Amino acid sequence: MGAPAVAMRCPTCGGELRAVLAPSPPTQWFPCPHCRAPVPVVVPRDLPPLYSWEVVPGLYPALPVPRRPRWRPSGIAAGALVLAALVCAASAGALAFDGWLAAQPATYVVSGTVYSEVGGFYHPLRGATVTLYSDGNRSFAAELTGTDGAFRFAGVPNGGIELNVTAFGYAPGVLWTFASRAYSAPLSGLNVTLGPAASNNSSSVALAPFPDLESLLAYVGGGAVLLGGAAFLAAAASVAVLRPEGRVLGVIGSSAALAAPAVVLLLGLGGPFPLVTAFAGGAGAAGAFALVLATAELALRGNGRPSG
Repeated sequence: MGAPAVAMRCPTCGGELRAVLAPSPPTQWFPCPHCRAPVPVVVPRDLPPLYSWEVVPGLYPALPVPRRPRWRPSGIAAGALVLAALVCAASAGALAFDGWLAAQPATYVVSGTVYSEVGGFYHPLRGATVTLYSDGNRSFAAELTGTDGAFRFAGVPNGGIELNVTAFGYAPGVLWTFASRAYSAPLSGLNVTLGPAASNNSSSVALAPFPDLESLLAYVGGGAVLLGGAAFLAAAASVAVLRPEGRVLGVIGSSAALAAPAVVLLLGLGGPFPLVTAFAGGAGAAGAFALVLATAELALRGNGRPSG
């Protein structure tokens, strides 16, 4: 059975148009008898078309072939990992240099004032004995006989410094500080307050996170080693993430760079070495960015070469 005759209106002039459709093709053109404009007519079918591009096939130009974007997440992740590796390596080098600098011999002056606290009032304490202990177990003793309660030690070597303060009728006090070329806690203007003598009334104040030079070198060396390891993993991951089978290593290297600020903070190096902390924060930011891209690439494409 042939296609039926149809009646319609011209979309250009609105005039009536009648046409007898042939069985094929699915889209046929007929001139309008009033304005001569070509009118497309689609042969009715069952079921009707679902999409607009099916109504008049061939009327619209074919869409261009989709192209992949010029940038690739793996390439951007590799760049971020290179940046993280460089910053981690710079942080490790800075810590190693700080450790070497702290170990260099030097002498310092330690001074301060001893106060007595009675009933909420503070007064310079006369006659208190201040004993200084350095890293080399060398001690200096001074009896404060003046009314200003001041003490002063010269020629103190680098490293941890412990001040023991005692006075008759008062509870003892202890103060810890630190001196080195790389990092020094307060050394002058130190204040030690002694309260009334009692079994549990002694005071202690720590001005530095490191009790001695050996502790500083241990923490600084550990931080340098861990940051160097993070730099190595990030550098290796920057190459591996460009290959399909290396996406897991990209996630591992990004995570190592992301952990750089935590390493510095957990080792107590954040306050003594603020520049290294800032570098580690930059490495962590680059590692976080790379981790997002590497994880997304791994989730979407897996860890292997695409088939076909």
